[in-house]
Amino acid sequence: MQVVEISQPGAPEVLRLAEREQPVPGPGELLIRVSASGINRPDVLQRTGNYPVPPGASDIPGLEVAGEVVAGDAQALAAAGFRVGDRVCALVAGGGYAQYCVAPVGQCLPAPLGLTDVEAASLPETFFTVWSNVFDRAELTAGETLLVQGGTSGIGVTAIQMAKALGATVIATAGSDDKCQACLKLGADHAINYRTQDFSALAKTLTQGAGVNVILDMVAGSYVAREIECLAEDGRLVIIAVQGGTKAEFNAGLVLRRRLRITGSTLRPRPVAFKAAIAQALRAKVWPLIESGAIRPVIHGTFPAAQAAAAHALMESNQHIGKIVLTW
Repeated sequence: MQVVEISQPGAPEVLRLAEREQPVPGPGELLIRVSASGINRPDVLQRTGNYPVPPGASDIPGLEVAGEVVAGDAQALAAAGFRVGDRVCALVAGGGYAQYCVAPVGQCLPAPLGLTDVEAASLPETFFTVWSNVFDRAELTAGETLLVQGGTSGIGVTAIQMAKALGATVIATAGSDDKCQACLKLGADHAINYRTQDFSALAKTLTQGAGVNVILDMVAGSYVAREIECLAEDGRLVIIAVQGGTKAEFNAGLVLRRRLRITGSTLRPRPVAFKAAIAQALRAKVWPLIESGAIRPVIHGTFPAAQAAAAHALMESNQHIGKIVLTW
């Protein structure tokens, strides 16, 4: 089969097409003939040598795919309600940039009705991440306010739509007025241009001084202090990336007085059972919202697999709104 592999750590140009043996599904796994592979920020980090592959995972990048089930553990398939020939999308620990990919059955979901394979491939990584962090860890509930940093990223467009569909008020930040307008079109109640406005002060103003209940943060660094300033009592800050750096200095007194929680997570190394539980929650609570049109995939662009380097260059430019997908 053809794959996109990382020839050596470096710039996008180190991505190249190569030939590999087709993988064989083991117990509890299925084999997908891949039509489309989603691109995510961790793929870029892996390419540059800054995100080690978990033990046992493929060195081929790619954490989400969509396509057709062509083989697998018959018992596991039957238990999950899948059959050979079904269209699925899946979260994987690696190996997604390939014409065939093995995935744990528990991390697979049916491709939502009405969606193309490109659209379905754009879902797993961001939907699993947002559900796990915003709804499981931070326990966002209807009526609360969520602040999403980077509202036009793949994570951002997912968080805005999911939170709105489930009854929250959403404030999003973005790096231009055009991107702020995109956030509003996706359903955000308010959008803040972080280059020209103080997101912390404005978030407090928009909540009449009460502060926001939950913040989804992909920046960390100097953002943490300002985020703590604008959290409400019993507020929760969830850090899922550190694009702004790993060091932060903040007012710990506010954490005490407002009973704040600061947490974070990485999804890729978590066990299959953990991810399977997220998949079950998504299938029950979010997939119907996708099929009804209340939540929709946001695809900025697609690239043939042979142009993976150009796709990565676009992601690193931060000019995209939503997801970038490879096609096979």
